[in-house]
Amino acid sequence: MSRKHRRFKGAEVSCCVKYVLFGFNIVFWLLGAAFLGIGLWAWAEKGVLSNLSSITDLKGFDPVWLFIVVGGVMFILGFAGCIGALRENTFLLKFFSVFLGLIFFLELTAGILAYVFKDWIKDQLDLFINNNVKAYRDDIDLQNLIDFAQEYWSCCGAHGPDDWNQNIYFNCTDKNPSRERCGVPFSCCVKKPERDVINTQCGYDARLQGDRERHDQIYVKGCVTQFEKWLQDNLIIVAGVFVGISLLQIFGICLAQNLVSDVKAVKANW
Repeated sequence: MSRKHRRFKGAEVSCCVKYVLFGFNIVFWLLGAAFLGIGLWAWAEKGVLSNLSSITDLKGFDPVWLFIVVGGVMFILGFAGCIGALRENTFLLKFFSVFLGLIFFLELTAGILAYVFKDWIKDQLDLFINNNVKAYRDDIDLQNLIDFAQEYWSCCGAHGPDDWNQNIYFNCTDKNPSRERCGVPFSCCVKKPERDVINTQCGYDARLQGDRERHDQIYVKGCVTQFEKWLQDNLIIVAGVFVGISLLQIFGICLAQNLVSDVKAVKANW
């Protein structure tokens, strides 16, 4: 009886903490695997996996990198947290806590720097958009991303339609034989409610039009300006999302550290 009594009173691992952390991370792990799988599938479809040197050939941004990097980080974190909780492995749990804490610190640092160096961030955003405008036809995923951004924010180019002069297919030089010369992508066109079918040629010769015709045919505001406006209009929602993500990260770190303490306490009684 006395032995049973001492075992009942001794330290033990909290099943609640253990399985909440396990459930929290198995979802994270599966999402990471899905993101990673989508990214690798996209690269396989584009032939990147059979020719890895092509990764560096694209001058613009390949959106697949988002799936690969985010999916990879989520997969590693989910694996460490899931197996660490299930097996009560303190090494994996500590790795999970430190890795998650590092990500949280980097996010916090990036947010502070973005607020302090707003003008520099804006310049980098200009440069980023213009570089991708140049590479618009080089990658189908990049093309779809730019089209989505221009349609969603009702914008065209970084600062306006004339930014498309930097693209070899849309520039207005006499040496340009393209039919898209002096035009813009169809995603720059003002959407007509009565039209159900997208006219992919609506941007042809758009920059040859006068200002009045241009306003009726295509978006004339740049995406940097429209993105800033969207950010101001949705500041509370954006801030709420970041706070929610931060709280989830802190919650995960606290659960992992709590479980580590429980495991150490149990081992100390052996």
